[in-house]
Amino acid sequence: MSKSKPIYVETFIKSELDTVWMYTQEPDLHQQWDLRFSDITYIPKEEPDAPQQFTYQTNIGFGLKIKGAGESVGEHVKKNEKLSSLKFWADHPLSLIDNGGGYWKYIEHDGGVQFMTQYNYQTKWGPVGRIIDLIFKPLMGWATAWSFDALRLWLEKGIPPALSVSRSLIFLLCSFVLAFTWVYQGLVPKLLFQDSGELALFMATGWFQGNESLILYILGSAQVLVGIGFLFWSDRRWLHYLSIVALLGLGIGSLIQTTSIYAAPFNPATLTIAMVALSLIILLNRKDLPFASNCKRTKDGRGRG
Repeated sequence: MSKSKPIYVETFIKSELDTVWMYTQEPDLHQQWDLRFSDITYIPKEEPDAPQQFTYQTNIGFGLKIKGAGESVGEHVKKNEKLSSLKFWADHPLSLIDNGGGYWKYIEHDGGVQFMTQYNYQTKWGPVGRIIDLIFKPLMGWATAWSFDALRLWLEKGIPPALSVSRSLIFLLCSFVLAFTWVYQGLVPKLLFQDSGELALFMATGWFQGNESLILYILGSAQVLVGIGFLFWSDRRWLHYLSIVALLGLGIGSLIQTTSIYAAPFNPATLTIAMVALSLIILLNRKDLPFASNCKRTKDGRGRG
């Protein structure tokens, strides 16, 4: 087994133990909430006591599919606890994973089930594969945690995973557009090309005589930082409130400087309204949205993400 740190994810689901077991062990249900798999198929057993073998498939886009196989190597059942161990492998040429193993553990408590997994794997392609895995493994950990939270919302709130996926895509798209717009508006007209018109607007106010260029650099840098913030913390309400207040402030500032700018195409009014609307869409959409950060990523409870 690889010496790299295994992936660990844990969540708490307000449901019955048997229900969580069914939704994670039945292939038709499992493949609906787990981002890592597009299809899971159990292979019929030749003997009732034989290990349960299965095949899995992951669609990676452009018609490409990665296929692999696995086997349940043991189940342990106690009064309020279940453990399912498995191993898996992939001979597919596009699969970075060679083979691996792990477990799913379920502990029943008052009010719900503590559901956790830990797994690790060996990579293909020698040193190149290990380098690629520096990016691939964190993505796998994120996908596992996001999927666990989608399962939690399905069982607790009745929100189908397909709906969680579509809502998450809306969240990501709006966040990316906000990030891009903030970075662009700070970087291009304020830091790189001040002579495009921004500097002239500042000079026309007469507020910062002799320091207009410096103030513009500071303002542009702040806008770039806000944009970067949307790439990492778009789920934070305070960031959207800050963005809305800043946009309204910049809009009022532009109006004070010169009213003629509001007659131009793609003027501050249209840009401000569009960006404020994006933040409002995210704020309205984020309720009961799955986030990987809602799950524990280490056994001691630290390292959420």
